[in-house]
Amino acid sequence: MSAAPVVGGQAVIEGVMMRRQNRIAIAVRKPDQQLSLYEETITTISEKYPLFKLPLLRGMAAFIESLLLGTRALTLSAAQAAVEEEEELTGWQLTLTVGTALLIAVGLFFLLPTVVMRFVSGFITAPPLLLNLLEGLLRLTIFLVYLLLVSRLPDIQRVFQYHGAEHKAVACFEAGEELTVANARKYSPLHPRCGTSFLLLVMTVSIVFFSLFGWPDSIVRRLTIRLALLPLVAGFSYELIRLAGRYRFFCYLTAPGLWLQRLTTREPDDQQLAVALHALRAVVGAANEHEV
Repeated sequence: MSAAPVVGGQAVIEGVMMRRQNRIAIAVRKPDQQLSLYEETITTISEKYPLFKLPLLRGMAAFIESLLLGTRALTLSAAQAAVEEEEELTGWQLTLTVGTALLIAVGLFFLLPTVVMRFVSGFITAPPLLLNLLEGLLRLTIFLVYLLLVSRLPDIQRVFQYHGAEHKAVACFEAGEELTVANARKYSPLHPRCGTSFLLLVMTVSIVFFSLFGWPDSIVRRLTIRLALLPLVAGFSYELIRLAGRYRFFCYLTAPGLWLQRLTTREPDDQQLAVALHALRAVVGAANEHEV
């Protein structure tokens, strides 16, 4: 088991963001085919507040950081990939964007299934455990339908190619190989620590956590319980993902997420791999002299 800091990333507009500890790099293929590289050293929540280094709490902090960094990376990449210059979002605009996206996600994947089950439960007689299970299955169905619909959009498919490139580059690094396109090309576009796997795990774990509180008659109470438990569910899911990345015994936890990644990743071309590797070299300290 390696103690080396892990590398993570995210596909952005015509590029890839890579992160290792508090170093981030965003590489973007500009319209003139040149590569743009943005690098930054960040201060993490756990560095500011050591309390968030504790299990469960570190997962909550990581989730919030991922949202903020991911949204910022998207705006930076959009500015570089666009023909016309775009301005980066200000602090309050970034907060508003992340907050709006989070509200939509919570409303669509958590609140909507609860509201729908309010009407369904009026027509059937079932124990609380079964009602929570049905709600969880409905939540997963909405999530899968959403992924199926967005995966058909041409622009999203290109982002999914960069998603695959990110995974291949990280796998190449984790295998200890030189960070070249030829080496990265042979690896799978699927990765167990992917955010897709995390989201699927969150939805699965939520079924168990929500079931512990039965099936309150009041829909307001049910919604309140679900919202209150979401940070805990995210933190617990994060710990499971960490275990899956460290011990083979827990790998089965990420298997469904790997299947789901077939919707959210595509096989990248060599130019896209070069972009991902360019960002990766920046955060791991490798030379930037290879293919671009």
